[in-house]
Amino acid sequence: MEIRSETYQVAKKNELAQGIYATQIDGLLYCSHNTHSDSRGFFSEIGRVPEVESVIGASFPIKQISHARSNKNVIRGFHGENWAKYVQVVSGKCFSAIADVRPESSTFLNVEIFILGQGEGTLDGSLYIPPRLGNSMCVLDGPVDYIYLFNQLYSLRDVSGDVAISLFDKDLGVEWPISREEMIISERDQSSVTLREKYPEAFQK
Repeated sequence: MEIRSETYQVAKKNELAQGIYATQIDGLLYCSHNTHSDSRGFFSEIGRVPEVESVIGASFPIKQISHARSNKNVIRGFHGENWAKYVQVVSGKCFSAIADVRPESSTFLNVEIFILGQGEGTLDGSLYIPPRLGNSMCVLDGPVDYIYLFNQLYSLRDVSGDVAISLFDKDLGVEWPISREEMIISERDQSSVTLREKYPEAFQK
């Protein structure tokens, strides 16, 4: 399976704090794991909330932890919600595209691609995703187990800013690693709107 898109690479110049790195999207952070392996297996420290809070300059209280499992060729996204989340792939391998779908953002339309999970070519890290970024993933080697740590309860969160943007939006231009015919995709995601349909005024400047 060929990955045609340029994927995120960890660079020392982007390190904001120990193990926490900036990306080309405002507020999106890559957080490397501190992993120790031996003949028994491994132990991995997957995140330290105080350091994340120091970098973002705000509190990140963990209110809900969720687990999603997706089989090979499942694709989800782009989903943007009005809450912050810290995400990790604990098994399988996925192509994760994070898009800035916030029209007021200085990095609007930027996309970062991460190969997350286990196996060759994957990053050993997690993502801090601020509110209203478009989150997506496409399973390369499944099943993928995806863990979310949220700063709000799903039942109590403000849903007014929720968006579902088309995975095939031409302004985002993501080159997915599998064909559209191979994708297992929900009805909601098949019928999502484009950014030009959602925010026409953002393209009239």
